[in-house]
Amino acid sequence: MERKISAWIVIPARLNSSRLPGKMLLRETGQYLVIHTWEAAIKSRRAERVIIATDSPEIQKVAQQAGAEVVLTSATPRCGTERVAEAVRTLTRCPPCHPPEVVVNLQGDEPEIAPESLDQLIDAVYRNFEVGIATLATPIREWSLLFDPACVKVLFNSRGQAVYFSRTPIPYPKSWDESLLSRDPPIYWQHIGVYAFRWEVLDQFVALPPAAWEEVESLEQLRALWNGLSIAVVTISNHFGGIDTPEDYRRFVARWKARCREPVKIPC
Repeated sequence: MERKISAWIVIPARLNSSRLPGKMLLRETGQYLVIHTWEAAIKSRRAERVIIATDSPEIQKVAQQAGAEVVLTSATPRCGTERVAEAVRTLTRCPPCHPPEVVVNLQGDEPEIAPESLDQLIDAVYRNFEVGIATLATPIREWSLLFDPACVKVLFNSRGQAVYFSRTPIPYPKSWDESLLSRDPPIYWQHIGVYAFRWEVLDQFVALPPAAWEEVESLEQLRALWNGLSIAVVTISNHFGGIDTPEDYRRFVARWKARCREPVKIPC
């Protein structure tokens, strides 16, 4: 069995969302969305601590009732990563203690994240000192996803380092061919917005001002590339994606109900 290491998973969870207001507290399954994500995270075999970070007293109360460790942050963070960094600083300030070697930023709208994927991400940073940031990607096999701006694409090189992230197809082909989405190895990859940081790199990242690329695409990870910080990409075979829209949530609820009907021991 893999041992726990100096790694924390921090789940930033804000109540207001432009596309799906109040999504963290949706509970058509009988359980709050943010708690589904927390329940997936605590199954990690590598993280020694899982924390929900929120500026919402409502989410704080829900987390405490579920037995989760929770930190109430300020409302000033501009993105989830900044909220994660603030939570770590708060937890290491009183009582004074060392920050973890690895910090994972797991958005609260990722209820179907595989614990094994989190462990792969943690190990990508923990086992290679040259890696300061790592993230996840899964192949794109559908045209609808490729052209959906809500589906963020990542382009990475032969060493597994991110070259760019975009809401448009990258690379953009001169001419379209049906075989482009069936190539092996895949050409197109969907970025999954989960990150593992070495703590000192996270501390450096949040001190940087927003970058031009970041503001144009509305993608915080571009701040790292703009400033010369490399991001390692860990590939996984499949992923259901986060909950950004009412339709995303309806599909999640349908999958959850289907799993609960299966004659196997899956917690519902």
